[in-house]
Amino acid sequence: MDVSETVCQEAGKSPPLLPDDVCANDPGLVKHDHSHSSSSPFFGNTELQPVAPFNRKAGGECRIQVSVIMPVYNAESWLDECLKSVLDQDYQGSIELSVFNDSSTDNSINIIKKWQILLEEAGIQVILGENYSTHPGGVGFAKNHAIDQSSGEYLCFLDSDDVMMPQRIRLQREANIKYPRSVFTSHGPTVIMPTWFCSREWFYLVGRFNEEGKGTPEDLLFFYEHLRKGGEVFRVDECLLLYRYHAQAATNTVLEETIWTHRVLFLEERILSNWTSFTIWNAGKQGRKLFRSLSPANQNKVTAFCDVDKNKITKGFYTYEESKETSKPRIPILHFKEASPPLIICVKLDLTDGQFEENLSLLNLKEGVDYYHFN
Repeated sequence: MDVSETVCQEAGKSPPLLPDDVCANDPGLVKHDHSHSSSSPFFGNTELQPVAPFNRKAGGECRIQVSVIMPVYNAESWLDECLKSVLDQDYQGSIELSVFNDSSTDNSINIIKKWQILLEEAGIQVILGENYSTHPGGVGFAKNHAIDQSSGEYLCFLDSDDVMMPQRIRLQREANIKYPRSVFTSHGPTVIMPTWFCSREWFYLVGRFNEEGKGTPEDLLFFYEHLRKGGEVFRVDECLLLYRYHAQAATNTVLEETIWTHRVLFLEERILSNWTSFTIWNAGKQGRKLFRSLSPANQNKVTAFCDVDKNKITKGFYTYEESKETSKPRIPILHFKEASPPLIICVKLDLTDGQFEENLSLLNLKEGVDYYHFN
């Protein structure tokens, strides 16, 4: 038996609107017969089979306001619950569901077609695209095609194993209208992909999802490019999505070390490149791992580790034994009160009954200027 865990997550914000003269593809069945194709890190290059364009404007407004973007691969166990949550949305504007079935080998397509009748009877248009190749293109590939075949002004991302709360689309669209250059998320511990909500224009400005396939954190790479383009993140402080953890989840194909490597590279690019020196808060396992993962140039900027552990502080230094230098670097270990900002903090939050947070507040530092969390 598959045991799944669900957690509440919050929804994010969306980007600018499409120009009036840009039209999306006509809804309908869109067939694809492409095996997986590689693309540049942020821009896919897979071509869609052409379908007839149509005028998105009706009465001066966009024909479809919100497209729910749903990639599907062997999701028969969860599709009924997921698709019912689309039907149960309390948003009063126009909605379409854009599904891309990425070479599923189970009963997913028949379940989708069953719900297509129910959704369209309720006024929710369903666009169904399929990859007829025997090789799934991957999550990024499926998301890109689901977006390309859709026509909504806003994009609401939904994984086929998750469940939306009835108010999700309504609340996220309200927030997105106020902050158009943002990606919206919802209440929860992380800025997790299926809670995202953004405008179509902003999505294409940022670029498409990476299509390198299995093992690629396409959502993290897109998120970093979103930040590079000056995008922001806003949170709707309500539980808007049940996120399901299970053994078959695509997330499980991405190695922890792959994510770590991308995070370190982005930290170096966006933050450390602007600093001449800094302190790492945590002389333990995570702090030392970060140090070892840095480029030699950024390792040389580390003036000290800081900590609260008396044993580590008494030791006095961390010696980088893996260094190729003849004389191994020795980095001082200080009490946190003696540390000089800026700091990179490698301490997990909410695990010390508030003691870490209290210690940090004693220093009167400003997040985003004097310190950044990397945990």
